[in-house]
Amino acid sequence: MTALLLIDIQLGLQEVDYYGEERSNPQAETNCKKILKAFRAKNWPRFHIQHCSTNSESPLHPTKKGNTFNPLVKPKEGEPVIKKNVNSAFIGTDLESQLKERKITDVVIVGLTTEHCVSTSTRMASNLGFNTTLISDATASFNKIGVAGEQYSADVIHNIALTNLKDEFATIKDTASFLKELDN
Repeated sequence: MTALLLIDIQLGLQEVDYYGEERSNPQAETNCKKILKAFRAKNWPRFHIQHCSTNSESPLHPTKKGNTFNPLVKPKEGEPVIKKNVNSAFIGTDLESQLKERKITDVVIVGLTTEHCVSTSTRMASNLGFNTTLISDATASFNKIGVAGEQYSADVIHNIALTNLKDEFATIKDTASFLKELDN
């Protein structure tokens, strides 16, 4: 059985004043919606992961509007919402036990951001024994400043994060390829 994990697809991750203007994959949330729609059509399990930051300045703090799910992937009644306050969707939550109770062996991961919660959750899913697929264009990254002050573009950050996960922790696919396989 395969489940979809939608990680931190929340309004706060659109706040450029906090995260920066440069972001990879502007279509990531739209691709997440396409994959969610396919899982709903097959009535396969879906889990919405919501980051509830403990930092009161974060747009993802529970008291802020940014904590709200993006309307493109808003959970429907009956779809589990897993609230977390660290990078991994598995730490401090019952996600692993919910997956195992439902005999889920495979997870498909989409969401934000590639280099943070998506990467951490992907690694953890793999380490816990789940066959893990990460959808490359249904995730996104922001630009970063390195330890010596050097600038790294959002695309570079995104691609390096995917490269570090590829094969060892996850199979990497794009939305079109994944949906085509799902239809077959």
